[in-house]
Amino acid sequence: MTLIQRDAPFPHWEFTSPDGDQLRVVPERGGLVCGWRCGGSERLYFDAERFADPAKSVRGGIPVLFPVCGNLPDNRLELPQGTVELAQHGFARDRPWQLQALADGRGIRLELCDDAITRASYPFAFRLVLEVRLEPAALAIRALVRHEAEDAPGSAVAGAVSAAMPFALGLHPYFAVADLGGAALEGLPDRCFDHLTAGPADTAAQLARLPQGVDLRVERSGTAPRLLTGLSSSDGSPTAAVIELQADSPLDHTVVWTDPPRPMVCLEPWTARRGELGLALAAGEQLELNCRYTLVPD
Repeated sequence: MTLIQRDAPFPHWEFTSPDGDQLRVVPERGGLVCGWRCGGSERLYFDAERFADPAKSVRGGIPVLFPVCGNLPDNRLELPQGTVELAQHGFARDRPWQLQALADGRGIRLELCDDAITRASYPFAFRLVLEVRLEPAALAIRALVRHEAEDAPGSAVAGAVSAAMPFALGLHPYFAVADLGGAALEGLPDRCFDHLTAGPADTAAQLARLPQGVDLRVERSGTAPRLLTGLSSSDGSPTAAVIELQADSPLDHTVVWTDPPRPMVCLEPWTARRGELGLALAAGEQLELNCRYTLVPD
């Protein structure tokens, strides 16, 4: 179990588990997990060329969506204290995070706290922690969201408010697929909400359009959604190519997004519908959220 700083192909940190699975992470670029090697193959899609331009949004890895998933109407957050502007998907994916190895030797801990920049669009003292663990044939993510009291040590609270803190949290993982025409999803409800038309739609009809581009959301049902990637291991031998998303409440929404011609499918757990917050914490309260991506034998 090692956490090593690498310079190539771009500056990042690399964590390797005792069984050889691996994470790559760039904490200063939104706490971005940009690689997950499991079962002999890289499971995440990552556009390194686009990543090299910090003026462009990331396409790949696992961006973190906080304190909103999607965009609010006119990007404005209405609060009892007044109205602030909050950009699409929030600011967590753009801010520098703190990184360290987990004490149990199974992964990494990423932490983001409020500062003067975050409070300009979100006037709350908060602490957001992600624990990313490499489990056997799985990637487990535990999130802790805390509304810090104004006297909490380590929080840059000047200008923060102590009223209830509304928020949403989501993950936006990009999974590599052999090609969009060969990718498939199972375990989704029959009906979905199409973000592109802002209306209900037939899920099967939407999934048939993966190569053309989709952006849909489903409410969590009793079946865990599965992505069939069509990938094989790096040496060409067959390997597990089915990724199952297991998520606990309140991660009750699943978003599927494709961006052709990129060979990737996003399978995203969200706590709220697009543009809604839905959750709130009083000062001093915290909430734990859990999800897991598991490689299932094909």
